[in-house]
Formats: sequence, C-alpha cells, structure tokens
Amino acid sequence: MATGVPEVPLGGGSERPDAAVQRNWRSAARLSSVADGLADRAEAFLAAAGFDRGPWLAVAFAAGIAAWFLLASPWQWAGAMAAGAFLALAAASTGSDRRERPGLRLAVASLSILFVAGIAVVWLRSEIVGAEPLDRPRVERIEARVLDRIEQPAEERVRIVLAYRDAEAAMARKVRVNVPLGEDLPGLGEGAIVRLRARLMPPSPPMLPGGYDFARAAWFQGFAATGSLIGGIEIVRPAEEGGTLASVQRRLAAHVRSSLPGSPGTIAATFASGDRGAIAPADEAAMRDAGLTHLLAISGLHVSAVIAAAYVLAIKLLALWPWLALRVRLPVLAAAAAAGAGVAYTLLTGAQVPTVRSCIGALLVLVALALGREPLSLRMVAVAAICVLLLWPESLVGPSFQMSFAAVLAIVALHTSAPVKAFLAPRDEGWPAWCARRAAMLLLTGLVIEIALMPIVLFHFHRAGVYGALANMIAIPLVTFASMPLIALALALDLFGAGAPAWWLAGKSLELLLAIAHFTAGQPGAVKLAPQMGLGTIALFVAGGLWLALWRGKARLLGLAPAAIAAALLIAATPAPDVLVSSDGRHVGIAGEGDRLLVLRDSRSAYARDNLRELAGLQGEPIPLAQWPGARCSRDFCVLTIRRDGRPWTLLMARSRTLVEERALAAACDRADVVVADRFLPRSCRPRWLKADRRLLERTGGLALYLDRPRMVSGAESQGEHGWWRGARR
Repeated sequence: MATGVPEVPLGGGSERPDAAVQRNWRSAARLSSVADGLADRAEAFLAAAGFDRGPWLAVAFAAGIAAWFLLASPWQWAGAMAAGAFLALAAASTGSDRRERPGLRLAVASLSILFVAGIAVVWLRSEIVGAEPLDRPRVERIEARVLDRIEQPAEERVRIVLAYRDAEAAMARKVRVNVPLGEDLPGLGEGAIVRLRARLMPPSPPMLPGGYDFARAAWFQGFAATGSLIGGIEIVRPAEEGGTLASVQRRLAAHVRSSLPGSPGTIAATFASGDRGAIAPADEAAMRDAGLTHLLAISGLHVSAVIAAAYVLAIKLLALWPWLALRVRLPVLAAAAAAGAGVAYTLLTGAQVPTVRSCIGALLVLVALALGREPLSLRMVAVAAICVLLLWPESLVGPSFQMSFAAVLAIVALHTSAPVKAFLAPRDEGWPAWCARRAAMLLLTGLVIEIALMPIVLFHFHRAGVYGALANMIAIPLVTFASMPLIALALALDLFGAGAPAWWLAGKSLELLLAIAHFTAGQPGAVKLAPQMGLGTIALFVAGGLWLALWRGKARLLGLAPAAIAAALLIAATPAPDVLVSSDGRHVGIAGEGDRLLVLRDSRSAYARDNLRELAGLQGEPIPLAQWPGARCSRDFCVLTIRRDGRPWTLLMARSRTLVEERALAAACDRADVVVADRFLPRSCRPRWLKADRRLLERTGGLALYLDRPRMVSGAESQGEHGWWRGARR
C-alpha cells in the first residue's frame, strides 16, 4: 500500500539493520569524547596550578561543616558522608590505568575526604558540647559555682556564668545570669560559690527568619538558659585572690580606663585587654555604621601590630650584643620573642576566633621569616582556617569567622597578584611619589576589603556602611602607628609612674578615631539597609570570591561570573517582605506603606525594633500602627487593609491577651486574610489565608510574608533537627 513514505528495508541491501542503534552509540561516543576533553583540560589546569591547589582543601573542609548546618536530619548528614566517601573511593580505584589523570583523581579524592571530615568534626562537636536547653521558663533558687565574670558597665550590669546541679532533671547545667551593678559584690569572681534566685529562660531562637540565632550559639557554648537576678546574691565562698587570666584582664582594663577616662579610655581598654563592655552604645553604633567595627574586635590588625613591634624591638636589642649576633641567627630569636608576645596578647584579650586565627597566621609568618621563605601566602591562611575550624567548627556560620577570613583573603590575594607586586616594586623615586604610591595602595586595599565584606555584612546584619573604605584609609594607619604604640608605651611607662604624657597622646589619637567614626556615620546615605539575602545568593558570592582569591592568572577572572549573578539577584530578586511576625507573635512589622515601617506595638525593646527595621530594609523610626491613618485599632485588636499586586489584603492583629466574645472574633477572622496573635485562637477563627497564632508560631518560629505571590518563609525552615531547635520546640 502506497503511503508516500519510503519503506526502510529491515534486512539485506545497502542499509544496515541496526542503523538506529548505531546512531545512539555514536551520540554516546561523542558525549564520552566531550567528557574526556573536559577531564583532560581539568587535569592540565590542575597540573599548572601547582601549590595553588592547597587552599581548596580548607574550602572542602568548610563545605562539609556548612553542609551539616544546611542539611536537616541525621540520616541526611550520614548520607552526605557516605556520598563523599563513595566519591573518594571511586576516584582512587576506577579507571583502567591508575596513572591516568593523577591530578584530577587526587583532587576529587582529597576534596571528598576533607568534605566528609568537616561533617564528622562539627557533628562530633555538637554531640560533645551541645547543651540541652530548659524546657520552659523558670524561677529558681540555686547554689552555683561562678565559671566566668563578664563586666559590662556600659549596660550597667555584670554577666556571670554559673554551673549548678538541676535536681529536677538530675543533671548539671550551665547558665548565664545578668546582675545589676548595684547588686555586684566583692568576691564575685571565677571560682566563687553563690546562692541566688534567678529568672531563667531557654535560649531564644531567631526572632525573625534570617535573624540572629542565639539558641544555636548557646548550644555550642553550653548554655542551658540565660536569665536575670531576682533580689540579691549570697556569697557562700568568695573567689580566691589570684592572678587568673580573667582577673588580670579585668585589672588591666580598669587600669586603662582610670588612666584615660571617657570614651577614649573605653576604646583603649578594648585594644589593651579585649574588654568591650564599657564602650558606649552611641560610640559602638558610630563605629559600626562607619565600617570601623573591625577595629574593636581584636584580630589581625592588632595581633600583627603587637607581633611586628615585638619582632623589631627584639632584633634591635639583640643586635646590641655582638657576641650573640656573631653566633646565633637573630631572626630566629626575634621570631621566638615575637611569637611569645603574640600568644600572650591573644590569651590576654580573650582568645576569640579572629584573634586565634590572626595569632596562628602570624606565627606561620614568623616561621616563614625564620626559614627565609615567603611569609605572605594563601596557604598560610588555609592552614589557619583549618586549625580554627578543627577547634570551633561552629564558628564557620558566624559573621566573625567569615568577615575575618574574607578580609585576610582579600588582602593576601590582592598583594600577591602580579599587577600589585609590579606597582609596589622598589624603584628610584622620591619620597612624595613613594608615599603617594603607598597611600593609593592603602585606599585600594580598603576598597577591596569593603567589596569582599559587603555580601557577608548584608547577609548577617542587613546593613552596610557605604564610606567604610575612606574611613579605614585614615583609621587603620592611625590605630596601627599611633594609638596602639602609644597605649603600649603608656603601660610600660606606668611601671615607673611616668605614663601620663603617653596617655594624653593616646587619648588624642582615639578622640580623632571616634571623630572620624561619628563624622562618617553621620553623612547622608552612610548606611544602607537590605532585606534578608537568600542562601543561593550568598553561596554565589562566596563561590565567586573564593575562585577570584585562590587561583592565579586569567583563570581567576571566571569568579566574576557567579559574583555578578549574585549581585544581580541581590538587586533585582531580593524583595522585602510585606509582613514580619516575630516568633512570639507580639511584634508585627508591615512594609511597603511609604518609606517607614509600621509596627503593631510601640516597643521599648531596641532589639525587636532594630530586627524588624533591618529585615524589612527600611530606615527611620518605625510608626506605631495606632498612629497610622489607614489603621483601625482598639485596645485589643488592630485592622489594616493594604494593597499588593492589585488586590487588597486585610490584616487582623491582636494587641492584648484579653478574651473577647468568640462569635465576634470568628466574624472578624472571616473578614481577614491574615490573623496574628501571641496567644491561642479558637478553631472558629478561620481567616482566608493564614492564622499565625501561638499554636502555629511554636512550630514555625518567626514569619516573613510575601503577598504579591502569597508565600510564607518561616524560621523553622533553616533549623532542621539540630539539637538547639528540638529543645526550643519542646
């Protein structure tokens, strides 16, 4: 039967009967050749990279830790470890010739092993140090031992960390209690035994999605609860008078503040001992908004200055002894003296993560100098990162670790690049040109650091200083070459009672630092707020930044692609939430009604107000809903109708816990799209879209509502089955 379609012979003739099968095999062969070509190019790239491959081991270790936090449950953590182990075994054993592509096989195997190790380390750390939180708020009378004392005179309180035995749960607990300065007593220090009555609260989860997760931080610090003192304290056994490190730190801070009163003295005490408790909130806010907060966190700048000064001083003094100079390599002795000074300064200032990282990095630099090797390298940064993450893997998800290492990576990558080396190479020029070249490099370094830190700052704090690079251009040299040397000189002269002139000069330099901070923070547009950045966006920023920093040559420019995509997503695809609901249901913020945030309650809590404003990306003081013309508020409820994407949305929000007639409440709920309350609402309350009462919020945590395409983002989405969230949920 003729159909107009030529018949295809099934056998014989010139056509092969397996023609279709042959075409599939040819496609598979082409795909295989493409894969082989990509593998060969990757092998050639890795072979040419040489030692630049090393820092990626630290990245793989950090990726394993990050995966543990992102994945929800133990079976997923175990599955990720199994997948990494399988990939490592496959890379080590597959292939007909094990000498084929050795660099690629080694890279896959080693990165997979480090990824598995990262998950294992943070999982083990969580099981060892994680503290089960209290199941409910309590008021208890306890007898406890003081583990730590944290002075915060700017907040008019002292924080004490206590260990006591919970008779009800038959277990030891560690809690932190705020003590007003008026209730502070002599002998209330480390090692004291005290009796007190305290109101204890379980560590709180994030108030809003993307907010600070104190419950997670408390889990890894071992805190089962935090609270406040009720009444007075009875000291059963006072702390022993002695030279514990914490007491030395407090005495040093007190001595500095007594020698240099006012705001400069609080900054000087921070530089000398790491004690930030006396810094006025206005000064701390100005330093933050001017991009100078890193100067208050004892980190690379301070540790490097101390070690560099100790190294130079030691080598100059040792050179005055000819017998020693002729028989011993002075750089080795000077490096040992500088290392001792760096370790002592790190311990004295509290051994926080940035300080430990800086100390490890500086010690590696000293070793390199003593051996005559290049001191500044990305491998040094990678070793320091792995050391810190082995001790405190949970620090990876905190802003301190991320900002510290991002800044150091930016500095090292910039100064080891070929164009910068050529720009700073010695040449025959006058001192004005030399100074101008260094000043330009300082400005460029500050700008690069600001660019590197901007995504991290926006992700964690939802705000960033715009003029930080310009402020740092003056502030960093001022602190490094004036303030810190003058403070050290004043402390040395105080041994002979002659430190007053040095303290006066140090005070003037710190007054200039604070003036720079307040002037910069006070400029129009000095601070920009942004809504919560998505995990995908920050992951693209991190991937692009790491690629730019860790490779050399033209290949590093490929990192600009993910960074550019992330920037586009941040600008165009990071909408501000329309409604924010706190985890307890008491605080509600409404954005999009002008350039100010509407809030349900005119709260005195700066923490709640700042969280709502920053996560909404709006500046200015919030406006209470009762004062907004479009709202209808009674003593118990507020009703507001807003328009989003062309349709009206009616919000019904409870202002009190007073019981109202159920039928009237049900009728109001029927007319509302969203109902928010900090108490349980009856089942008869059925709004058109969402009922966010206490029953729901206990499961979800804080909420961010987007009404253009109705969706809800909850705080529980990022928690999974980690210990701190299970405890809060119970």
